[in-house]
Amino acid sequence: MSLAIKFFAVLPLLFIAYVGSAAEDFDLVAIPTGTAVLGDPEGDDNEIERSVHIPAFRLMRREVTNRQFARFVDDSGYRTTVENTGKGNVWWLRWRLIDGADWRHPAGPKSNLEGLLDHPTVQVSALDGEAFCQFYGMRLPSEDEWEYAARGPQGYRYAWGNTLTRDTLAAYVNAGSFDCCAASAADGFSRTAPVGSFPLGRSPFGLDDMTGNVWEWTSSPFPGAAEKRAIRGGGWGNNPYCLKTAYRHGNPPHIGLNIVGLRCAAP
Repeated sequence: MSLAIKFFAVLPLLFIAYVGSAAEDFDLVAIPTGTAVLGDPEGDDNEIERSVHIPAFRLMRREVTNRQFARFVDDSGYRTTVENTGKGNVWWLRWRLIDGADWRHPAGPKSNLEGLLDHPTVQVSALDGEAFCQFYGMRLPSEDEWEYAARGPQGYRYAWGNTLTRDTLAAYVNAGSFDCCAASAADGFSRTAPVGSFPLGRSPFGLDDMTGNVWEWTSSPFPGAAEKRAIRGGGWGNNPYCLKTAYRHGNPPHIGLNIVGLRCAAP
């Protein structure tokens, strides 16, 4: 499973039912047009520094929650790709493909969403993310849009600025241990946290959890691997290297993991 290296469908016609309601139902933040400085000269080979013009768009302030995804499923009758395959990827010392793991049972059949309705939904694929966003008249953001929204025109290394230390990690982000790579409860949460729990870690545009909590699907193919979809932002099991706003990773678009979620964009 590729994410473990550094741990870290045509929609039916009923899916047009909520077109136009996104601004009412979701907290969409206006991201102004601008020139984004993307990449990291100290990062991986695919993080080449570059400047990109980004037209104005809007992005959800917070990651899609289990409460929001449950409403979507209730209203649409949608069934996720992981539910169809019957197996989801769960991190427990290593990545394991677990029977019965899905968005309602993020860590396997013995887990549930009790107390997690305001946590980000996980075990959702890129295809599921596209279905959710399209149902509400939105879409997944591109990689360039996502990175610009995360780091702002200042080009921050992390959503809030350029530094992240062992002493400040738990205050700014829901993440793993400072040293690679393991989940940590030092920030108060051993896995996902309620969205918006770390206001010190907000991006320059006021977006929550652009660093940490869960990785987020984008609409962009991963460089050099068109069969994979780029995910961004790092998650609850990652250390500072993978939490950088420029860090890129790719996964097949049909799989679900308990460290990957989504947020939607709109014009």
